[in-house]
Amino acid sequence: MLGEYIKSGDFKGEKHVPVIEAPDTVKKNEWFEVEVSVGKEIPHPNLVEHHIAWIELYAMPEGAPYILRIGRYEFSPTLEEPVIKAKIKLEKNSKLIALSYCNIHGLWEGSKDVKVEE
Repeated sequence: MLGEYIKSGDFKGEKHVPVIEAPDTVKKNEWFEVEVSVGKEIPHPNLVEHHIAWIELYAMPEGAPYILRIGRYEFSPTLEEPVIKAKIKLEKNSKLIALSYCNIHGLWEGSKDVKVEE
């Protein structure tokens, strides 16, 4: 049910979509950096009355019946940009999924596939 309320789009034309920057291919169980930002091409307002309140980052391993929450990152309006960096490792090919929450425009989703090599 929640899925019908999550919006997505092209981050070059929509300032709410979380953009995931990570390598396309990583080595199994080796740490790598992931950056998630909102407003990559079109800056999002960072005002008390209109801001990104939080970003959540997930990994969906290939063939798994579950999703793993990597972390939730909350922001203070006017004091922080909605950008996070996390250092993670994966065991198998995965889809990274980011959710962001705008206090006016709701939930937004972005994703990136990451291939894992031995």
